[in-house]
Amino acid sequence: MKAQKIAVTGKGGSGKTAITAIMTGLLAKDGNQQILAIDADSSVSLSYALGIDVTKTVAEIRRDVIENPEARREIESRHIRDVMVDIVEAGKGFDLLTMGRPEGPGCFCGTNELLRYGIDSLSKQYDITLIDCEAGPEQVNRRVVNGVDFLVIITDTSTRGMHAAKAINEVIQRDMKSTKTGLVINKSRGTDKTITQMAEETGLEILGSVPDDDTLAEYDSLGKPIIDLPEASLSVHAVRQILQKLTLL
Repeated sequence: MKAQKIAVTGKGGSGKTAITAIMTGLLAKDGNQQILAIDADSSVSLSYALGIDVTKTVAEIRRDVIENPEARREIESRHIRDVMVDIVEAGKGFDLLTMGRPEGPGCFCGTNELLRYGIDSLSKQYDITLIDCEAGPEQVNRRVVNGVDFLVIITDTSTRGMHAAKAINEVIQRDMKSTKTGLVINKSRGTDKTITQMAEETGLEILGSVPDDDTLAEYDSLGKPIIDLPEASLSVHAVRQILQKLTLL
């Protein structure tokens, strides 16, 4: 199977980071492929969901380039892929690359640009790359996830979540027509007719639903890594089915 890049996005609070973490855990436990998880969200939450303490980020590399002439000379003399390899953290059956927080107030376009090059070069070394994107369409607009094979859009059961999903899908259809898209309805309670109808109207394929899960809520409240959810949890079972539909498992 050729190397694949899967990006996960949606509105803030939709559960995209939790779902990315569960995907990472399931693929890592499968053990048949090399997995790279990328935390492309400046809130830096995927590392906690994966139970990893991050020691270096893409944002810090960029700050070094700006502020430290010696570090800049060293980084500029190397391939960007090798620079990124140095800040990859090892997990259980997967690796993690973290974008980090912006270097100061205002736009952090430069960090996004560096991350884009890092994703393009580093992902070639892995069978599957999972990217936890920032909320909304911004990183899609900036082509940070350019070249991904599939964009998984997460929505909760609110119409706001579906409006965000629609906006993201419109950017994809306009600028990244070769990228396939699909919708995951998160925190479902089995009464999602309005969301399902809105998805059908936008032409988004529904990949599956992840039910409201008390075990996941408990892990969240206690700060326990989402990747350690038991196999029997409702969320893990539902995400496994989604990965199977994407032919990743």
